[in-house]
Amino acid sequence: MRKTPLLAAAILLSSMAVSSVAVAPRLALAMESNSPSPPTSTTTQQPGNSGSTKATSKKKKSSSADDFLNNWHKAYALVYDKHDYEGGIAALRAMGYDDNADVATLIGYASRKLGRYDDAKIWYERALAADPNHALTWSYYGMWQAEQGNILKAKDDLEKVASICGTTCREYTALKAAIDGTVTY
Repeated sequence: MRKTPLLAAAILLSSMAVSSVAVAPRLALAMESNSPSPPTSTTTQQPGNSGSTKATSKKKKSSSADDFLNNWHKAYALVYDKHDYEGGIAALRAMGYDDNADVATLIGYASRKLGRYDDAKIWYERALAADPNHALTWSYYGMWQAEQGNILKAKDDLEKVASICGTTCREYTALKAAIDGTVTY
């Protein structure tokens, strides 16, 4: 009788392992955070409204953060779920946060997927100017380097990712797989 619960547990664990393997490629494609931190300086003073209260300012910041996240989720879905890279780039550019590391990285990724390698490089560098320790940007930039045939530079980027988040984070394992040729992005 004791063997039945153990057998059931073994079957459950093995089915979980199999289903996680089937999901792994899909997860690898969508490494970008689905909920990035909204920019902190998102409000601007309205002309003629110099006497705004703190409550109004907080409301504007909250609304602006909500708008950022809502627009981010739409662009994220276009790029990662629908593979509509042009539409995703347009949605990201319309947000007005080109200097946000998450936004610039996703524009770079979408540009790279469209084969616009020069544009992708510009966007990755813009993202790194905004956040020099953005692991995902380094990972995607390393993939860009690998696609350009510059494996040594891609390995340098891999080391940078390791210094930021270690060797078990998704950004590291995805770039390592791209360098090793076991996965394409």
